[in-house]
Amino acid sequence: MPVQPDDPHTDRPGSALRADCGNCFGLCCVALTLSASADFPVDKDAGEPCQHLRTDFRCGIHQRLREQGYRGCTVYDCFGAGQKVSRITFGGQDWRRAPGSAERMFAVLPVMRQLHELLWYLGEALTLEPARPLYGELRDALDTTERLTLTDADALLELDMAARRAAVNPLLLRTSELVRAQVSGRKKNRRGADLLGTKLKGADLRGADLRGACLIAADLRDADLRLADLIGADLRDTDLRGADLTGAVFLVQTQVNAARGDAATALPTALTRPAHW
Repeated sequence: MPVQPDDPHTDRPGSALRADCGNCFGLCCVALTLSASADFPVDKDAGEPCQHLRTDFRCGIHQRLREQGYRGCTVYDCFGAGQKVSRITFGGQDWRRAPGSAERMFAVLPVMRQLHELLWYLGEALTLEPARPLYGELRDALDTTERLTLTDADALLELDMAARRAAVNPLLLRTSELVRAQVSGRKKNRRGADLLGTKLKGADLRGADLRGACLIAADLRDADLRLADLIGADLRDTDLRGADLTGAVFLVQTQVNAARGDAATALPTALTRPAHW
């Protein structure tokens, strides 16, 4: 019996937007391309099952992924797209028993993931008090996006995701501006900046615009990132030990998973501290 999607009108993005591997047919372990690197020990083509994927669609080395060189797997988050595609779009029929559906199922996954990511951002925006003037528009955008996730595979594959993102992005920008306006004074604008390896220890980045910034391996120890906009920022190996990200706008679990932190790193309440910190 297909599971039903959570009600998106909740105080926080719900379980429907969090990966539930027990209700997924191991789609990320098959649909994605892997390239041998610091994140993966082997090359794997899209559509080829990972060698560690078991017959029950569980990972055979889940507890040892980092030890085995699969760091990228511990960072990836489908935003709940895997179970939506498995249980709703394809009605609980897995790609092993219905191999004719495999190619379409794997192709739908990245589309659904992008839609679920938008749902996460819109759901977060609806929890932010400064964005209250936008709640009506945000709810309309969330409802439209949710309806798209419930269309059939053919409709999803024909969806223009660039257009959907372009329709939602202005709302997210306005939300960010309203939230960051709570920080008095001039806020730093580092949108899309190349800050790879930059030394920013202890920096005051309250309310900063860091949308799409490259912060790979940057030193942000003890930095103040409260109410900063981090949507799309690349935080791979960013040192966030002791940093304060309380109220950071549009920060998602994949970014946190890719960074380095410790017990003193303060995170938004909707996110969880990675086990490897």
